Amino acid sequence: MLFFIVLSPLFARGIYQSDKDFLLEVFLNNVPKSNAIFLTGDLRKSVETILGHPYASIRIRYWRQEGRSAWILEEVGKMEPITFGIVIKDNKIEKIKVLAFRERRGSEIRYMAFTQQFVGATLEGNKLNKNIDGISGATLSVWAMKSIAKLSLYLDQYINKVNEKN
Repeated sequence: MLFFIVLSPLFARGIYQSDKDFLLEVFLNNVPKSNAIFLTGDLRKSVETILGHPYASIRIRYWRQEGRSAWILEEVGKMEPITFGIVIKDNKIEKIKVLAFRERRGSEIRYMAFTQQFVGATLEGNKLNKNIDGISGATLSVWAMKSIAKLSLYLDQYINKVNEKN
């Protein structure tokens, strides 16, 4: 019994879906060309405000087609990065998914029972308009997912504004 208790957190780690497979699923096997946002100036400052720290990369790739955008973003849970796939449509989260989980605890955030709470969420200021229930023992993973949800909504609004100007 002790053997299973000790090893069970190790089984939570892993790649649940590759970036490529996520994009194929989202865009029904017709993945558009990727675009990139460079985090500089005011955009960098806004991202830091949302996350509470600088984003790990200066460039963020995204995919956009027919009013939907897909983002593959990372945020640290307790010690390790968690990779998320997020789809935004009409300024709302359509889907959020854990693609890779590297922490020892908190992998429960990958289950649909949890991620379903984010569907339809929008950004009001720097906060989600929906209350997201936590998971006991997965607090830092929950915070990471909430941060990434806010970031993806903000970045989607940003690219929409840039596209309107062009």
